[in-house]
Formats: sequence, structure tokens, C-alpha cells
Amino acid sequence: MTTLLLGGRIHSPSHPDATAMAVRDGVVAWLGTDEVGRALHPDARIVDLDGAFVAPAFVDAHVHTTATGLGLIGLDLRAATSKRHCLDLVAAAVGAAGAELVIWGHGWDETGWPERTAPTLAELDAVCGDRPVYLARIDAHSALASTGLRRRVADLAEAPGHHPVGPLTVAAHHRVRAAARALLTADQRAAARAAALDAFAAHGIVAVHECAGPEIGGRQDWDELREHDHGVQVTGYWGEAVTDAEQARALLAATGAAGLAGDLFVDGALGSHTAWLHSPYADAPDCTGVAHLDLDAVTAHLMACTEAGITAGFHVIGDAAVSAAVAALARVVDRLGVPAVARCGHRLEHLEMVDAEQAGQLGSWGVVASMQPNFDACWGGPDGMYARRLGARRAAGLNPFAALAAAGVPLAFGSDSPVTDLNPWSTVRAAAGHRTPGAAISARAAFSAATRGAWRAAGVRDGITGTLVAGAPACYAVWDVDDLIVAAPADKVERWSTDPRSRVPALPALEDEDVLPRCRQTVHRGAVLFGGCDD
Repeated sequence: MTTLLLGGRIHSPSHPDATAMAVRDGVVAWLGTDEVGRALHPDARIVDLDGAFVAPAFVDAHVHTTATGLGLIGLDLRAATSKRHCLDLVAAAVGAAGAELVIWGHGWDETGWPERTAPTLAELDAVCGDRPVYLARIDAHSALASTGLRRRVADLAEAPGHHPVGPLTVAAHHRVRAAARALLTADQRAAARAAALDAFAAHGIVAVHECAGPEIGGRQDWDELREHDHGVQVTGYWGEAVTDAEQARALLAATGAAGLAGDLFVDGALGSHTAWLHSPYADAPDCTGVAHLDLDAVTAHLMACTEAGITAGFHVIGDAAVSAAVAALARVVDRLGVPAVARCGHRLEHLEMVDAEQAGQLGSWGVVASMQPNFDACWGGPDGMYARRLGARRAAGLNPFAALAAAGVPLAFGSDSPVTDLNPWSTVRAAAGHRTPGAAISARAAFSAATRGAWRAAGVRDGITGTLVAGAPACYAVWDVDDLIVAAPADKVERWSTDPRSRVPALPALEDEDVLPRCRQTVHRGAVLFGGCDD
């Protein structure tokens, strides 16, 4: 059965003026105008788009599915405007928790509060009593843990990153997170996964890259996610270091992951003062962050994976972490050659503090930059958290999308959900509206990084997936863009970010004052994941 979509704006490089699209057996069969479409497909099932915008569906190149869902169905602290407000939200969650064994929250960010300080252990205990409470900071690299949770972790006080009254980092954080995770019921975990996958679909996302690992969600969470039946495609990466090719192959087989990459931590995050820096933090002059893996360990992992033909990758944010990853890649290139490295599709997550020379090296080796533009939208700019942590000069160099693109580095965009908003249009807008002059890329390039680029980062390199051309998988989303139409005296004028005369596919306007498109329907390989259109 052929489905014929009529009366829309189709984002297609082969037919930039297309208003109709035919789909058959999960594949785009034809694009063109309404009149020709009706003539060519007289027996098709008709879907009236009523002026909607149809574009390739999004792929989120970095997510944490269960953690995203726990925020959606539980305690989301991103709205907290002060320490008191945060504690009030926790108290309300404790009061409504019922029989749940643990209160799991995420998203507090003290850098935007008037106090600029996180709640103390005593303040947290005062609102939660003896209840186990785990509250991850917005960057998920530190957390508050109540006494009721801390006492469940043996020898916590001896763990690196322990603080007797404040947020926990590095190993201490990993231990309390594991203890909190163990208290979640199977029903809670299942409900969280379902909520997250449904939310992805509702935002026009048909595929995600799950960045899993032993210190993130753990093996149980990863195995359960792999078994979860949902139309959103999950490509998983397992962040665990190996030392030889045989070990790499065995771990890949045991996990069923697409690569030994993702959040394999070389360092932490700037907000938690755990990103690994060459020079101290501006607001913590005795601190240069944390190195979870040194140069030799990074090299060993890359060498093992490259010899085995497996995608490797790391979480790198600070400039010292980026330097270690680039230096390790150079060692592997010197030994095994550029083609061996490029074939593997190695990837670096976040890659915030990368310089022009490093970008040129990464581009020449085919290393993917998996990045989150909303990091800049949330914390960039001369008065943002990055500037407070690093000083304005260093902060201005973060997330240099334009320099990376100019160096030929393949870009794949994502949200790092639940860290930032999972709405992919906000990702595109953030990349095109970078707070540092000269660092932005065009909306078209950003859209490509969140669609075709993210497919390529997962190894899909057929040249058509992530586009709407004849023969491509029918992975698309239908968007309501009526809010982007401005009334003129005689008629309505469409505001598109690309001039139709350029003969390239149009995109909705994405300036700060523009309302983001609303998803009407999400389709993956012809199967509807979200919404519907009237026949």
C-alpha cells in the first residue's frame, strides 16, 4: 500500500519545491507536486498535510534513556530557582513518594541561584528525614545524597570525591548513584524507559545513541533497555576501557553494543569542577579537575578497538582531556595508519575545549565530534557559567562548531538528555545562534548534524539515510509551523530561513523570538511512532 502525503512543504535536496511525497514499504518512493502525485498514485492512501512541514526525522546522538525518563516521571529539579526552592521541591516529592524506596532527582544548578551554593547534607536531611535521596546535578557529574542513602554505601568516606556535607563527585558519586539505582524497582525502571522513548518520538526523534556504561546506568539498565520493545531505534555504546583487541571483541559481544565508546570518562564536567584542565579554574585556583584515564590508558583503548575494527570513543570536555584523546589518536595513527582509524568511526563526546590544530587533526583522521549545542545556550556567553568557571577568554573558545566544520570534522548533535532539553529544534537553534561570534554554523549545517550526521556517526553511511529522496528509508516527522507565518496586508508571508531561490530545502525560521515547530507525527521506516495525520 502506498501512502501519499499532499499539501505540505517537503524538506528534500532532490526536490526543494516538493509539496507531496509517496511512501511504500517503509521507503520514500517519490517526491513532487500534488497534481503529479495524484496522477501517479491514484490508489494511494491520502494524507492531507494542510501546509505542514515534512522533514527527515531527528537522531539524538547522546542520551541517557532511563535517567531521562526518571526526570519525566519523577523529580525534575531544573526549574529550581534557588536553594530554598530546590529543597521545597524535594520535600514535595518525599511527601508524595508513597512506597517508593528512593527519591531520584536530577537537574539542580546552583550557578543560577542567588546563593550560588548547593544545599548542605543537613539541609537535605531536614526535608527528607531518613529517606534515601539521590539528586544529580544538572551535568550529572556530582550529586547530593541524603544520610539515608550515604549509609548504604560501605567506606564512602574513603572514596575519592567524598565530601562530608556537600555534593559528591567522581568515585563517591558513582557509588551513591549505584546504591540509589539498586533501590529503583523494576516497574520504576520500565516506566522511566517508556516515558523517555515516548518523549523522543513526540519530539520527532526516531533514533537515539544511548551512552551506557558500568558507572552510568550499569549493566542491568543497559540489558533492560535492549529488551524494551519500542519503535524508537536505540544504538548503544558501552563506556568501559579495554587493553587489547581480544578483550575489546569479547566485551562488545557480551554487551551487544555498537561500540566501546560514548561516556567512557576521561574527565568530568565544568559545572562540577571535574573537567580536566591544563590551567586551574578561574573560580577554584587550586583545582584543575579530574583525570579518570591517563594518556596511556586512552591509547591502549584506542589501539585495542582499532585493531579489532570497533568504534571507540571517550567523554572529553576539558582541554587537558581533549589533548590526551588527540595525542592518543596520534599514537594510533602513527602505528596503524589513518585508514585503519577512519574505518572505525571513532567518536569524541562533548569535545568542548578543542583548538584549531586539534580540529585539523581530528578532521584528517575522520573522528566524529558528538556535541551538544545546548551546552552553549545554557552556560555560554560572557556572563554564563563557563565564563565564571574559566574566565571570559577561555570560555569564549568553547564548542567551536564553525572551526570543527571548517576542518572537516564530522559533526553529530544530541542533547545529553536529561542534561539539556531533548527538543532537537532547540539544538539546531543553539548551534546556529552560538553566543560567541564566529563559532556558529548555519541552521542547515546544524540540521544536518542532527539528522544525517547523527546517522553517519552510528555507522549508517549509505548517503541517503537522514534525507528525503527516492529510495531513502521513510524516517520523517511532520511539523506544525503555523506560528512561523506572519500576516501581511493582502495575504500571509512564510518566513523560512532559506531563500527558495537558492534551490535548497527550506527550514523554519529559528530566531530566539520564533516559536519552535510542534511535532504532529513521527514516522520511522514507514511505521508511525507518534501522532497521526487526517486521512
